Amino acid sequence: MLALGTRLPEFALPDVSVGRAVRSSDFREKRALLVVFLCVHCPYVVHVLPELVKIANDYAPKGVGVVGISSNDVEQYPEDAPVYLAAMGRKVGIKFPLLYDQTQQVAKAFSAACTPDFFLFDSEMRLAYRGQLDDSRPSRGADRPGSGTLNGLDLRGAIDAILAGWPPNPVQRPSIGCNIKWKPGNAPDYFTL
Repeated sequence: MLALGTRLPEFALPDVSVGRAVRSSDFREKRALLVVFLCVHCPYVVHVLPELVKIANDYAPKGVGVVGISSNDVEQYPEDAPVYLAAMGRKVGIKFPLLYDQTQQVAKAFSAACTPDFFLFDSEMRLAYRGQLDDSRPSRGADRPGSGTLNGLDLRGAIDAILAGWPPNPVQRPSIGCNIKWKPGNAPDYFTL
């Protein structure tokens, strides 16, 4: 996992909705930046999308930027192609940039492993949180009380801490989801056993 305190890896990737490049430097004035690795077909992404959209909408007025990045190999997984990523964004009301990492170099720079994978950077663009949105899972049902309730609790808590000037809880549980679909021979060393 990317070490806490690591500076935001630089990137410049095309936004699938508008075609223009979005750069990591575009977010330097934000109070925090959430980078989410996602894709269209993963059931874990589908499960958290409604809450992710709420989080983005709730925190945008407070100076928190959000960007989604898809790094999956679209030759093996054509349902994750940029056109479908843009359509997914429109369908669920995503207002933040959705970027396509064709070379998979950005995913490697972040040490991203799955979809969804969440990386939260503070105002100095240093990694403050990397982990799960919350403890809900598609197989548990999002509407039952207690454990498994889709509420973004872990991620919301980390964002709230940063905005209050505090470090997020150091107990951070890794995100769970589908593996990033690496191009043949492109899987990073940290991903192989």
